[in-house]
Amino acid sequence: MASILDLLSSDLGKQLISGASAQTGQSEDKTANVLSMALPVILGAMQRNAATPQGAESLNNALNDNRHDGSILDQLGGLLGGGSTDSNLLNDGAGILKHVLGGNQQKVEQNISKTSGVDAGSVAQIIKMAAPILMGVLGSQKRKDNVGQGGIGDLLGSVLGKNTNHDQSFLESLLDADGDGSVIDDVAGMVMGGNKKKGGLGGLLGGLFGR
Repeated sequence: MASILDLLSSDLGKQLISGASAQTGQSEDKTANVLSMALPVILGAMQRNAATPQGAESLNNALNDNRHDGSILDQLGGLLGGGSTDSNLLNDGAGILKHVLGGNQQKVEQNISKTSGVDAGSVAQIIKMAAPILMGVLGSQKRKDNVGQGGIGDLLGSVLGKNTNHDQSFLESLLDADGDGSVIDDVAGMVMGGNKKKGGLGGLLGGLFGR
């Protein structure tokens, strides 16, 4: 399937960008920049969590929830329309981010804020809107491919885009760069430019923002 960054350029992605832009008052370009950084970070954190049996079971159960069956993807106009976002969407997003990012959520938001030039409050709002939609994409694909708990890691890899050379190097850069077991710290460091190795997340972000 298409990678998450490909999805951002689809009609679905454009709806998300437009809705999040209207909600926060940020330009669509800045909103797209935030999402292009945040979504791979969230997916990478999910993939790290799912590397343990307990984490895979937890994510599998969450994706089995009817809220994440993909139906949200057909409701975006109503959920995001008119510059007002459905409160249930934001509440679901807050819960997803708390579970996936844990105590590192604020750090991730601040680092994305510094890199994108978008205030941290708006970054937090944008990714809260995006998280349930990301779960909907994963849940829909899970049902389509009949993926069980044992296939969750492969499902996440396919959405991250591991089958392309460019995204493979990005996926590798999400792995624990300094060996301390905290993928979020590594991703945050790369977002801030702490890792400039060619083909790493720093390179990916440079390509996204023309730097």
